[in-house]
Amino acid sequence: MKPAPATPPIATDARESPMERVVVLFTGGTISMGFDPVAGGNIPSLDGAAILARTPGLGEIAEVVPWDRGLLPASHFTFDELFEIGSEIERALADPTVSGVVVVQGTDTIEETSFVWDLLHGGDKPVVVTGAMRAPHEPGFDGADNLRDAVSVAASDPPFPTGVVVVMARTIEPADDVQKTHTTDFSTFRSPNVGSLGHVVEGRATWVRARGPRRRLPLGRAAPRVHIVTAGIETDGDLLSAAVAARADGIVVAATGSGNTAVGLLAAARRAMSGGVPVVLASRCPSGSVGTGYAFPGGGADWVRAGAIPAGHLCAIKARVALAMGIGAGLDHDRLATLMADPLP
Repeated sequence: MKPAPATPPIATDARESPMERVVVLFTGGTISMGFDPVAGGNIPSLDGAAILARTPGLGEIAEVVPWDRGLLPASHFTFDELFEIGSEIERALADPTVSGVVVVQGTDTIEETSFVWDLLHGGDKPVVVTGAMRAPHEPGFDGADNLRDAVSVAASDPPFPTGVVVVMARTIEPADDVQKTHTTDFSTFRSPNVGSLGHVVEGRATWVRARGPRRRLPLGRAAPRVHIVTAGIETDGDLLSAAVAARADGIVVAATGSGNTAVGLLAAARRAMSGGVPVVLASRCPSGSVGTGYAFPGGGADWVRAGAIPAGHLCAIKARVALAMGIGAGLDHDRLATLMADPLP
């Protein structure tokens, strides 16, 4: 992995700043894309300064401190890079002159990256993740509006205690529930279990509910080989067994409905768990939680009796993030189960 570009120090002044100060971390993504005729499509090409130049009006919202971290498609992130960005977020927020942080990235993995940083974020200052669904040269470019809205949320006075949120298409979504629900639609980001935290109306954050309790993990590492196996009709245990044979650190099963699968898939999971591989039971449904209401062979109750860890309302992709980071933090079975469970108020 190439070392991340060095982040500049935040310029501080003994005088009180006339407006809120927001650090904006630029990492690439659609908002940075330009069309390359040789490649035949969009590629990252615009740095932070170029994006800011395409975003008029930011200076009226907050004092923006840009940090460039390169031009990386969101699908190319690694956990190590996300941890590095998480460290930079916390370093920026430790400065008493900084009100909040905005991370600008590609939208493909926002539902994962924002959750990583939410698990790591310990303070009350806002962290906002945003991007664009259209490139700057394409009709309907939404990046400038999204960036202005994200900075507005990060500079909210007083800031609402939200942890990490995603701001896209005027909505404010919690990192532990937000999902990308459509490949290209502007309103793709939704929180199917709990709904939006609020909206940005005429440049101001309007909150409709509190965030509630959050999961937390220390900054550390992530287990590199945590795999998702999706259940369907006649899905047996071959893929799960193959993952274990390839030295999987953990497995997430995206079961049908509230946690039900064919018997063969559970049989393979039993063998994995007997060998010390933790298995988390999630649902392939976009919302809802897994449960123990069905006790037939392969039903949710059968999985839990066998030792699988229910994922609560976490979707399978977020359960994978939590499992990888939990294993990396050295959590045992019981503490992994606590991490996966829905936080209590």
